[in-house]
Amino acid sequence: MAEKPLAEIPVTALKGVGAKLAETLAKLHIHSLQDLMFHLPARYQDRTRVVPLAGLRPGMDAVIEGEVRAANVTFGRRRSLAVRLQDTTGSITLRFFHFTAAQKNRLAPGTRVRCYGEARRGSAGLELYHPETEILGEDVSPAAETLTPIYPLTEGLGQGRLRALIGQGLDWLADDNVTELLPSELLPRPLQMPLAGALMYLHQPPADADLSQLAEGQHPAQQRLALEELLAHHLSLLALRRSASKVAAPALQTNAALERDFLARLPFSPTNAQQRVGREIAEDLAGSAPMMRLLQGDVGAGKTLVAARAALQAIGAGYQCAVMAPTEILAEQHRISFSAWLEPLGITVAWLTGSMKASQRRTQLAAIENGDAQLVVGTHALFQEGVAFHRLALVIIDEQHRFGVAQRLQLREKGSVEGTAGKQQRTQPHQLIMTATPIPRTLAMSAFADLDCSVIDELPPGRQPINTVAISNERRYDVMARVHSAVQEGRQAYWVCTLIEESETLQAQAAESTAEELADTLNGVRVALVHGRMKPDAKDRVMKAFKAGEVDLLVATTVIEVGVDVPNASLMIIENPERLGLAQLHQLRGRVGRGSIASHCVLLYSTPLSANGRARLEALRNHADGFAIAEEDLRLRGPGEILGTRQTGEIQHRIADLQRDAHLLPQVQKIAAAPQLDNQARTALVRRWLHNKPRFAEA
Repeated sequence: MAEKPLAEIPVTALKGVGAKLAETLAKLHIHSLQDLMFHLPARYQDRTRVVPLAGLRPGMDAVIEGEVRAANVTFGRRRSLAVRLQDTTGSITLRFFHFTAAQKNRLAPGTRVRCYGEARRGSAGLELYHPETEILGEDVSPAAETLTPIYPLTEGLGQGRLRALIGQGLDWLADDNVTELLPSELLPRPLQMPLAGALMYLHQPPADADLSQLAEGQHPAQQRLALEELLAHHLSLLALRRSASKVAAPALQTNAALERDFLARLPFSPTNAQQRVGREIAEDLAGSAPMMRLLQGDVGAGKTLVAARAALQAIGAGYQCAVMAPTEILAEQHRISFSAWLEPLGITVAWLTGSMKASQRRTQLAAIENGDAQLVVGTHALFQEGVAFHRLALVIIDEQHRFGVAQRLQLREKGSVEGTAGKQQRTQPHQLIMTATPIPRTLAMSAFADLDCSVIDELPPGRQPINTVAISNERRYDVMARVHSAVQEGRQAYWVCTLIEESETLQAQAAESTAEELADTLNGVRVALVHGRMKPDAKDRVMKAFKAGEVDLLVATTVIEVGVDVPNASLMIIENPERLGLAQLHQLRGRVGRGSIASHCVLLYSTPLSANGRARLEALRNHADGFAIAEEDLRLRGPGEILGTRQTGEIQHRIADLQRDAHLLPQVQKIAAAPQLDNQARTALVRRWLHNKPRFAEA
């Protein structure tokens, strides 16, 4: 039907698609017929056979047919239209809570009706709530010949309209209209099918298709597309790595005297893992291509010390370093650590946050711009307009998944200008990205193919294992008694409150009421409260008092997840832990066990626990290793949540699932390295899968 490739045919070529509908489709990133063909069903319904009413079971989606025996408006708790439908095997009630007089008249007794919906238990047996209905005439139309696709939608576009458009698109789809970019011999044998055939199958699976296989994403047609999508993402990251290596960065040589002075002042010796990772980073910084390194390390593994040595290398070479943290509490913790290590060496540390007074901000900005401050610690305020660095050569980003990716790009653009007046060149700073949320290997292979990865896989000596127990909220007062006895022994404790709602206001209210309850119940225990809605200086005062031992029990929301280091705190209570992800629970647990005393974490859960909630708590009890926990978290929750990328658009695949399709990744890497895949095909693959999704992976 078409001579041009589908990627070059706009959706307005379809009948009935004018400017307004094209605008609606654009919200789904559908601009061309190729985009439409790659907009795949989220799931399927089987409408290919009519189920006898006697064969219905609760929870079953089904097509049914029968004759209306009665249609009455009932007045129970809610007014509804109850239509009694009967076939030769039994009867069922169709119930409509929103209906019109015309709809009631349309379903008059004696009318033959075909319906589709989910059977549920009702007061008078099985019922279908608001089913799709079709009045049957003398000529009964056949049931659907293929499984019915259910597509992701947007406001202003219904399933029927989108199915009709895709039906038109399928008429255009032919082998010569959608370009084959992968040589067949590069595909695993079970996936060697034409791309057009895979797309056709997924939009219109035959009646005998395996619904469970499709639901699990395991059909060869789905796997064929998943492989191509994963390959496109992988190729884009490799291209970014190649382009990054062509950009200049300052070559930072180690200042040996400064390094010796730094290490001599430490009250401990760095671990072997810290030394190894430090050497990897030092080699990168000495090169003239921008370092892009991901530094992973479990809670308490000593990432901050490694970062300080990297900062020292940049500063010792005459440049500046910026350290960015997602919260003011964590930024403040870094400022304290970096200042304690570097200020004795004559290095000035500047501080920049969004809550600073204007006069303080002006002073700090001047020191950053004229080079008086060699190290700058702050929050997202670091990349805002008006922040000009003197000679920025290294950016250290902590808990990188908390930032929008575009924000990191803005900070990278603040690199320094090098060279003489006649040959000036803007260099890119080196980047060190730290996370205490270990990234599972499968995820790192796909999501961070453009980064070098260093892992601190050894805890400093003296760190105590944390005993983790799960206790039902019904034993709340037993847990309070445990807190009281810990305080009597001179220890400190955390009590973390969580809510399902994201609202900071509601979280703050929950924490406030818990703090009042604990203060009333625990005589002689000094209770303090910290939450996200407090002003930074008030929050700061509470945290300092807790660290100084002036507070026994700190009641907090999850704001204390990272960045708080109080060695005397040996007890962590987490309320409603079933509402948090494993990685976050592991981070919270890591706030204790920082001293030389045995520490405990109590997971105070609400009953009844869901199967998923129980699995998460079991995993936390059974594993102390962050990487094992991360693998389990990936299995239970999926990649988008672990990386915090649901909002940033980084890993929102159309069909691939990193956990489900991890077995394809070695094949992806093999194909990416194959000489049969030419540069034109590589570029086209990336454009096909990613052109509607701006990638910020180079951040």
